[in-house]
Amino acid sequence: MRTIVHISDIHFGRVDYAIVENLIAEINEITPNLVVVSGDLTQRARSAQFIEAREFLDKLPKPQIVVPGNHDIPLHNVFARFATPLEKYKKYITDDLQPFYADDEIAVLGINTARSLTVKDGRINERQVGVIREKLCGLKDETLKIVVTHHPFDLPESYGANELVGRAKMVMRKIADCGADVFLAGHIHISHIGHTATRYRLGAGQSALVVQAGTATSTRGRGEANSFNVIEFEHPRLIVKRLEYQSAETGFVLAEAQKFLQNEKGWSAVSEL
Repeated sequence: MRTIVHISDIHFGRVDYAIVENLIAEINEITPNLVVVSGDLTQRARSAQFIEAREFLDKLPKPQIVVPGNHDIPLHNVFARFATPLEKYKKYITDDLQPFYADDEIAVLGINTARSLTVKDGRINERQVGVIREKLCGLKDETLKIVVTHHPFDLPESYGANELVGRAKMVMRKIADCGADVFLAGHIHISHIGHTATRYRLGAGQSALVVQAGTATSTRGRGEANSFNVIEFEHPRLIVKRLEYQSAETGFVLAEAQKFLQNEKGWSAVSEL
């Protein structure tokens, strides 16, 4: 079995430090096989915020897959935003903008969707689609294939298509034959689990899971408690647990667990595994 911790939207520069400490302790107690961070490590891409983010990551288990978010690109420094948008991210976090981890049960690929030309929106280009195909297409069917982005491929119905990562339909079409089983993202500070078949008509009833993480530590919760996800996989079974922060005394507690069974067309929700 593999256990993956999925956290997002840390936002150093606007965090609750009591939650940060609880989160570090909770993740280390879980002892995951992999930690995934789907962007927005900082609030305003300042050096001091990146230093805090680096110290935070150093306290979490390894290995890690980390991708940048739109907040990790400078907003007010126009020159840095367009000339060197991810310079500080690369200096303090990682210069690998398509990190990849694989073992005999899971394969996880991070893709950078943050762009200088937009304030908050993101997109994927065709070169990145080629990377997804190169890394994931040759893997055996039993391997859980995961793509990590900051900007989401799917959201609850109350959100418009303009909130999704740019060129999402193109990506889905081009990786449908061998692409991801699960998409992990963040960005909107709202937890959500959906199926790609609901939004994308790919034929043959193919369906991947889209798993959104809320904000793990930011004070901008948008009406939802700080939370993170724990994904447990043992082919063909998968469980997605959402842990919510309650208080300094109780820390993070299990709020919900959704169970899925994989077949040749994708995932089916089940009550028992």
